[in-house]
Amino acid sequence: MNTNESDRPLALVTGASSGIGLALAREFANNGFDLVVVAENDEIAEVERELSGAGVHVRAIQADLATPDGVETVAQSVVASPRPVDVAALNAGVGVGGEFVETPLDKELRLIDLNVRSTVHLTKLLLPAMVRRGQGRLLFTSSIASLMATPYEAVYGASKAFVKSFAAAIRNEVKDQGVVVTTLLPGPTETNFFHRAGMDDTKIGADSGKADPADIAREGYAALMAGEAEHVAGSPQTKAEALSARVLPEGVTAGRHGSAAKPGSSQN
Repeated sequence: MNTNESDRPLALVTGASSGIGLALAREFANNGFDLVVVAENDEIAEVERELSGAGVHVRAIQADLATPDGVETVAQSVVASPRPVDVAALNAGVGVGGEFVETPLDKELRLIDLNVRSTVHLTKLLLPAMVRRGQGRLLFTSSIASLMATPYEAVYGASKAFVKSFAAAIRNEVKDQGVVVTTLLPGPTETNFFHRAGMDDTKIGADSGKADPADIAREGYAALMAGEAEHVAGSPQTKAEALSARVLPEGVTAGRHGSAAKPGSSQN
């Protein structure tokens, strides 16, 4: 443990055991932050060991944020600490792929609980203290999927559109109160996301050109520190797709996404 840990800012990162969340935790650590890292699986303890070994004070919390009790566990632990949270990177999320008429309802509802409800719940518990101090930063991980309808990921895309809209509303409310709110919109990224969503046999899942999560994290960190409202992260192709999604008719963008996310499309 670094003896000067209390002199450094503190970042909370959710979904930090792998993928973009782990990359964000590393990025904050490399930029002088101490960390509270959160995930539901055992791997979060290894993240604590890895980043603490780099001279950063890290506290791991294993909690299921898809449940209200999990969110309260994290919030109570943070609130009980004498140190304020300077940055909260609300990154935890899951996907469910397939035709909506066939996907399990329990998985879709759990997706909503994690991607939507926990984001609102944690923001409600963390933001007031930032407003009272007149400083703080919130980084919301949304997706370029938030810019379009997403056939074969219907609930996921809608959940990320909620996060994008919610963050924009909060940003407007606190714009004069010293709190920075940034929304990160990554494109397809080389993580376990598509495998866990059951999308290995889709064009988008099998694509070998996905972004490196470390690059996404660097872009997200830079955007947050620069006070950007929204930042599309990824390849030039991803940025072009995001731009076109803002101007093309919804039927066109939905069709494009559906052709890439349809089960079995990797064989076409």
